[in-house]
Amino acid sequence: MTGDSRFSTRFSRWRNRRHARRAARSRQKVELVEPPEPRTIGSYGRGRHLLSGKVMLAGYLVSAGPQNIWELRSPVQAFDDARHGFAWLDDLAAVGDTVARNVAQTWVLEWIVRFGKAKSGGWTPELTGRRVMRWINHADFLMRGLNDDQTEQFLKSLGQQSLFLHRRWHGTPDGIARLEALLGLIYAGLYLKGREDYVDPAAQALSEAAEVLVDEEGGITSRNPEELLEIFTLLTLAAEALEKSRHRPQDEHIAIIQRIAPILRALRHADGGLTRFHGGGRGLDGRLDHALARSGVKTLHKTGNVMGYQRLSAGRITLIADVAPPPMGQGCETGHASTLAFELTSGRRPVIVNCGDGRIFGQDWSRAGRATPSHSTLGIEGHSSARIAENANYLSSGPEKVPLEIIRADDNSVMIEGAHDGYAASHGLFHIRQLELSPDGRTISGSDALTAVNDLHKARFDAVLDNSLLQGVLFQIRFHLHPDVHATLDMGGNAVSLTLKSTEVWVFRHDGRASMTLEPSVYLEKGRLHPRATKQVVLTARAMTYATRVTWTLAKAKDTPNAVRDLEEGDLFVLE
Repeated sequence: MTGDSRFSTRFSRWRNRRHARRAARSRQKVELVEPPEPRTIGSYGRGRHLLSGKVMLAGYLVSAGPQNIWELRSPVQAFDDARHGFAWLDDLAAVGDTVARNVAQTWVLEWIVRFGKAKSGGWTPELTGRRVMRWINHADFLMRGLNDDQTEQFLKSLGQQSLFLHRRWHGTPDGIARLEALLGLIYAGLYLKGREDYVDPAAQALSEAAEVLVDEEGGITSRNPEELLEIFTLLTLAAEALEKSRHRPQDEHIAIIQRIAPILRALRHADGGLTRFHGGGRGLDGRLDHALARSGVKTLHKTGNVMGYQRLSAGRITLIADVAPPPMGQGCETGHASTLAFELTSGRRPVIVNCGDGRIFGQDWSRAGRATPSHSTLGIEGHSSARIAENANYLSSGPEKVPLEIIRADDNSVMIEGAHDGYAASHGLFHIRQLELSPDGRTISGSDALTAVNDLHKARFDAVLDNSLLQGVLFQIRFHLHPDVHATLDMGGNAVSLTLKSTEVWVFRHDGRASMTLEPSVYLEKGRLHPRATKQVVLTARAMTYATRVTWTLAKAKDTPNAVRDLEEGDLFVLE
């Protein structure tokens, strides 16, 4: 961070404190218009855990015991931010019984006592926006049974926070934080009497902020699918609230929603979750489908390259591959070295995955999760296809040329042929990958090659070969498996059988030009206390010539039917 940016950050914090304290002294009374129907989704399982004293926020579990949530010692700033953002209120509302309501009311009123005077945390525009939206969203749940003094306390605090938002929303940087602040301001204008004049300026500002984030195709610079879902959810919540209150959202606002929806459909696996690339997770269960349904946009997903991804589908199979350069430079701190990696889902069961985003497990896991070996693609030993900048958190170098061709055969099979130059500078080699999905969705055929394509690259490869004492360039092709996949070596080590919880059996084979092993791996999943242990299929070989190629197949076992009855065991929130 430069000296100018540090000064700017400190100045912004000072202004937030100043305006928060001024707003907290306001005595202007507000009344709540008829509360809206709740529009945010909580988890019954997470709500039950909260009631049992297990508070899990930002990936950290703290045992509350008899304490309320504000008495807990925060392990990291992200935990404290999640507390003040009140998303946990959705989970208590999902439980919805008297006990959950009493706990929610106690925690909200305690926040007002501890923090309502703006003498300590929680008063940033984005956190205030999240909080105001949820207090209004669940106002009927929260206000039921309150006495007159408590009701006045609640409404007075809402008025003070909305006044702070009105004065400070523009102090948030471009991005999701600004959208959150403006959504809270829109809710305040729609549902608090005396704040009606907030609505139109906030709606205009929301539209302008979204235009900065979302490009003409409906994608975003970070290429993070879950971040795009978050933007989409905020915009649909705002549009629905405006329409229900007989306000017309900006035309640009609706146009952005219409651009994003087909992108999200293209990035959705058969199990309803998003593909996990560049810092994004699969999203909360049901959130994507819920947001798409509430948006009212029926447009089918786009074909071809979508935000740098290519989707193939047939039968019960979806395959989504990263076929573009990674997001690099400042402002793209979640980019991964994942070019030409893919994920594969059969029905509602993920099979081939990437390890995922490790930020919630600490800095070491974060960096490991971003490296090429944590993705289902080819990597040269000791190298990633993209590199993180020194003393920074963004990718400073990586593939620049990522040509792509889609080949459709007469039998209706589809092949992706892509390449990248992420190893050209270091080893003189291009990675070329072919992925073909059969029309019935029962077979995925692939090949991975390392090739020196011109004289300059051949000379560089020759130098690397000489430095290795003619031992060649060691590389691995990794296929990370979802933790629910049971993998065993078969046929004397020449194949790997993959058994899914649906009882489907898949068999992985290769052409014998590499050695195959079944090795430990991890699955980095938001909402878990620790990385989940899993396995990976690894093909290891050495590049000795200007062109080295390994082919492989993943095919459904012959006695596995095309369709299976796959019943979920229940939507339980598990702490592991």
